Parts: sequence; structure tokens; C-alpha cells
Amino acid sequence: MKKLITLILTLACFIPAQAQLLEQSSEFFQKQLKFATFYTAVTGNNSLADISLYSINPSTGILEEEIIETPFDYTLAFGVRKIARLDYENRKNVFYNGTESSVSDAATVGNVEGLEYLFEFDYKRQQGSKFVDQQHFLRYVHDHWILKTEYVQDGFADLKYFEASQRYRYNVGKKFSLNTGLVQRFSEPYGFNPLDGLSGADFTLIALDQGYTTNFDGEWYIDGNTIAENSDVWNLVALPEILNEYADQEKSQLSNQWNHSLVLGYDYYHYTKSFWFHSWASVLPLHVSAQNEYSYSNFINGNTWIDYTGGLILGWQVNKRLGLFSEGKYHKYWNRVWHDFSVGFNYRII
Repeated sequence: MKKLITLILTLACFIPAQAQLLEQSSEFFQKQLKFATFYTAVTGNNSLADISLYSINPSTGILEEEIIETPFDYTLAFGVRKIARLDYENRKNVFYNGTESSVSDAATVGNVEGLEYLFEFDYKRQQGSKFVDQQHFLRYVHDHWILKTEYVQDGFADLKYFEASQRYRYNVGKKFSLNTGLVQRFSEPYGFNPLDGLSGADFTLIALDQGYTTNFDGEWYIDGNTIAENSDVWNLVALPEILNEYADQEKSQLSNQWNHSLVLGYDYYHYTKSFWFHSWASVLPLHVSAQNEYSYSNFINGNTWIDYTGGLILGWQVNKRLGLFSEGKYHKYWNRVWHDFSVGFNYRII
């Protein structure tokens, strides 16, 4: 009987505590989802126009036409975002359709303190080639520190990595802040090239290992199909494609690499209705790589290479008619560069 009473009293204390915890958790998630938007969309447009290629049949002497068709471009997007717009930003569309691209999303510091996030997956076909693009990040900005985790896959730039950073933030007035901390990155072994140091004979051996065969006339085959009718076609067309496939195959067999770095950065934001300037940058000057054969530091012989990323947004309403603008961002990681920008002016005719 005493055990039963003890159990009842324990449950009487435990259940309200659990209920309160669940209620607090529910309130937390409701707060984080407030103002967030889930979206999915399919967008498309025509691609390159059909191209006609003409040739003379060597056997008959008849003109032949080959039409190269490029299928239409499309993007299938899924996402959820909660990012406060800055003062200079206006909502372009009533609905999110996955084509939105704001340079300010890459800034170190957002427009509000607290948690912001973006999760977006895009499946694209562009000029006949298919790509997968992903951008996912969680960013928590405090008056004195910044936490961020991010996963980026840019199919067009052939880049994919995970990054986490922890930074101390020092405010110099209301507009300018400095930050420093640590960055951890996880990526494929950039810098590794399985073709380094190889010569022509080695390339031939690679092709033979891949299942290609040849004869004394310089013809090349695979699975009974002719790949190249002579050595010129083989060296100029077929072999480069085979070597590209081989390099991708070798890279895919290696595990991803950790890279730990020091980061130094700044963020500056000034806004008025007639002029705004937003700039940020991060520099990674010192690195500690995992000690294995495929660490990036092994390919550049040291830990002091410079990686960096930055962005700038400028708007100036000169007068009622003339306005100037410029915006863009630039990244350089592991000697791989990707960027975008726009610059121009608007003149309103009154």
C-alpha cells in the first residue's frame, strides 16, 4: 500500500512537470515558426533554340541535316524560410516560387536578433543539363555573438559543403561590428586531382582499365561499339570525356574531409530612404586540417592559404528621377570561385 501511495504521489508531481515542459516546447516552436513561409513551386521557360548542323555524307555526297534540340528549362523548388527583410528590401512577388534570390541572405548579421533560417531544395534543368541546388542554414544573431550552420550545394558551380561557425561579435556603434571565431567545414577533398603527374601512356592505361579496346588502325571500342574511328577523334573527343569520368569516379570514392579555420569578419549597415550601404566580409587566414592523405593542406603544402567571402549592396536615389544601384557577393573556398552581381541605374521619366 505504501508503494502504491508513493507511486501515485510521484506521478502527481511528474505529470504536471511534463505537461509544463511540453507546453513550453510547444510555445517555443510556435514562436520560431511565426512569420515563416513554406512553399513549393514549379517554374519553367524555353531554352536554347534548335540548332541545325549540316554535313556531307562521304559515301553518297548528299547533304544531311542534324537538328540539335535543347529541352525546356525548369525548376522544381521546395522550401521554408524565415528571414527578416532589411529596410531596403521589398517583397517582389505575392507568393514565394523558389526563384527568389536575395544577396542579403548571405550576410553575417541579419536585420533582427534571434533565430532565422532557410531550407530550400531546387531540382533544375538548364540548357539540357540537370542540376541539384540546395541551400539550408540556421543563423542565430545576438548582440555579442553569432552562431550559424549552413549546407550549400551549387550544381552549376559543382560545389558542395557543410559549414558551422561560432563567432564573438564586437559592436563599434550601431552600424558597424567586428567578429571573430572558428569555422568548421566538411566537404569532398578539393585540391585532389587523380590525373596529376600522369602522361600520355598513363591515359591510355586508364582507358584500357575502364574497358575500352583498340586495334592497330587506331580505332577504339567499348562493348563492341565504336567510340573513335581514328586516333585524332580519340585524342580530341573521346579520351577527354573518359578522363573526366575517371576523375569524378576516383573523387567519389574518397571520404569527405574536415577543415577547421580561424575566421575574421565585419558587417556594416547604413540605411536612409535615399541612400543605403550594406557590406560584409569574412576571411579565413589560418586552417587546421584533419591529418590524412587527402586534406587540402597537403595539396598546397601548408595551413595558411586565404579563403574569403563577402558581399555589398548599394542603393542611391540621387534625385526624384535618377537612382543608382549595385549588389553582389563573392566566394573563394579551396581555390574555387563562385559569385553573382548586378549594377545599373534607373531613370524615371516624369
